[in-house]
Amino acid sequence: MTQAELAEKVGVCRQTINAIESEKYVPSTVLSLKICSIFGRSLNDVFQLEDSDWIK
Repeated sequence: MTQAELAEKVGVCRQTINAIESEKYVPSTVLSLKICSIFGRSLNDVFQLEDSDWIK
């Protein structure tokens, strides 16, 4: 599936999908759940916390 196809299915622009893939943008919970639903995967299968996410 292309970025453009995924973007259309979840209602965002292709650049948003690109930014998520390149770790420049953290998607909202709703967008994350939409992406997981498209691929039939759980949230934990697709998105994972990094160690740096715990450090403030």
